[in-house]
Amino acid sequence: MSAGHTANQVWKVSFVTPVADADAFATLLSDAFHPDAQAVATAEVEEHVSWSVEAYYQEEPDTAQIEKIIRPLADELKLAVPPVTVDALPDINWVAKSLEGLAPIETDRFFVHGAHDAAKCPSARIPLLVDAGEAFGTGHHGTTLACLKFIEKECQRRTPGRVLDLGCGTGLLAIAAAKLTGRQVIASDIDPIATRVTRENARANKVHPLIKTITTKGTDHPDLKAHGPYDLLIANILARPLAQIAPDIEHQLTRGGTLILSGILHEQEQMVLSAYRDQGLYLLDRLRINEWVTLRLRG
Repeated sequence: MSAGHTANQVWKVSFVTPVADADAFATLLSDAFHPDAQAVATAEVEEHVSWSVEAYYQEEPDTAQIEKIIRPLADELKLAVPPVTVDALPDINWVAKSLEGLAPIETDRFFVHGAHDAAKCPSARIPLLVDAGEAFGTGHHGTTLACLKFIEKECQRRTPGRVLDLGCGTGLLAIAAAKLTGRQVIASDIDPIATRVTRENARANKVHPLIKTITTKGTDHPDLKAHGPYDLLIANILARPLAQIAPDIEHQLTRGGTLILSGILHEQEQMVLSAYRDQGLYLLDRLRINEWVTLRLRG
């Protein structure tokens, strides 16, 4: 540890990107493991032109590490790698700070809110309480919002008996599925912080008896397999991992089951679709929000 830094020191990494690309860079930092961001946020710099991407870390990150993470996306978007700055910050809960004040999100069935907006929930909506925390997924990102819309659509068609939220983050999607179905939902994530936060959020939403969390990578955990195959499987991760684990995911889906895939940039859609078509799945519909595409497929 550098001299003068306390054990609770927080570092902020920041750089500026074109407005259309900020969410994609933010997601890269959110999903990277080395270094592991505690929170990631975006903020407008110049209206309709540029946004800053800001990530917060408990250990001092190396500029070269950050550049290594963002370079492939910059190359894909034909952008120069943006200059990265690393700043030491005062001892404040920057995880909560980066997420506080977010406006509620409303869909056909759900009202996603923080505790301070609980009283604003319309009577016709199902409340989903997700406060600022240590895991990714508050409903404000296009990928999470699209998944919520597709969960609603699927549950209008039928009530799935077995549901898996793969890469659960805050557990928002698992909680939404549990509230709509009234049935047990499995929520898994590679990050133990995410599964802990999911359990806490499930309790705050009074559906904790319905949510079972599993900390694992992919679909190879015996408990995860024991609860499958699944009638509805939701995977909001990133395009390349989704393509790589297509055979494993297909194996966990019931015949005629529904698969919701997200975390896919629109230019990556065909790569992901091809991987799942090779497994015998077909596309039902797609939903694009900003740069992100969410797919609903059937086995």
